[in-house]
Amino acid sequence: MAYFKDIVGQEQMKEHMQGAIEQKKISHAYIINGENRSGKEFIAKIFSQAILCEQGGKEPCGQCHSCIQAESRNHPDIIFVSHEKPNVIGVDDIRDGINNTVMIKPYSSPYKIYIVQEAEKMTPQAQNALLKTLEEPPAYAVFILLVNTMESMLPTIVSRCVVLNMKPVRDEEMRRYLMKELQVPDYRAEICIAFARGNVGRAKALASSEDFDKIRTEALSLLKNIYDMEIAEIVDSLKQIKEYGFDINDYLDIMAVWYRDVLLFKATHDLNHLIFRDEIQHIKKVAQRSDYEGIEEVINALEKAKNRLNSKVNFELTMELLLLTLKEN
Repeated sequence: MAYFKDIVGQEQMKEHMQGAIEQKKISHAYIINGENRSGKEFIAKIFSQAILCEQGGKEPCGQCHSCIQAESRNHPDIIFVSHEKPNVIGVDDIRDGINNTVMIKPYSSPYKIYIVQEAEKMTPQAQNALLKTLEEPPAYAVFILLVNTMESMLPTIVSRCVVLNMKPVRDEEMRRYLMKELQVPDYRAEICIAFARGNVGRAKALASSEDFDKIRTEALSLLKNIYDMEIAEIVDSLKQIKEYGFDINDYLDIMAVWYRDVLLFKATHDLNHLIFRDEIQHIKKVAQRSDYEGIEEVINALEKAKNRLNSKVNFELTMELLLLTLKEN
């Protein structure tokens, strides 16, 4: 059983949720906004369990019938809205998952909670269908929309929700969690923290990934040899990432951490704060060969590549543009 105290960071969000429960001022609709794997569903589940807990405290008790049902994901009054197509939530998904059932009263609880994962994938038509319910919801209905980005959410939806934004988790909290709770060695924890950039889920996934060392080796090998490789050869090596089942964004983040090390060393000549200290000889070479503007251009290009890939721009074209920037700097 998970509790609010098990959430790493997010103190303001926890305070808001527990205050709403304690004061019995649960809103009809919430948006939990945060990047992928940041722990939105984990938080939504704890919030839902606490709202429906029969003990009525600020934490789910973990022992009542409601908590046991919620923990096993079998609670009849906590509905996870599913969708047939992986990349879109259509109007029929909202009608079938919410609108057609929302007027049925809760089975055993004072509230009926709908959790919509990846809610940013709702089409405008789907959002408008949901809007009709949000405008006049039954008193017992609570909607929790989990979004990776707010950009595609209609203002009319947002205006009817309490928006709770996930904050980056501080390095100290992340380090404590990885080393104490997950028993991750310090050197590996530092790498995970560096490119997770405040995202606990990403750090945890990296720390527990059997392919982590393989991916790290592949990424660093590419960075060391890129100046002697042809573009087509480099693109082919990047395509192999998918064979490992590793997120391309994580791969690009490893590269970004490397170049931040290069920039830091060029500016300070200090080894103590480098993530890839064991690669210092190669970092020195790149720092000597590249100027400050070139290194910063590469770091910006890596971020642009991530944004393009997330916007479904062609993989090969995106990678070629990125790699040209890397080779030129």
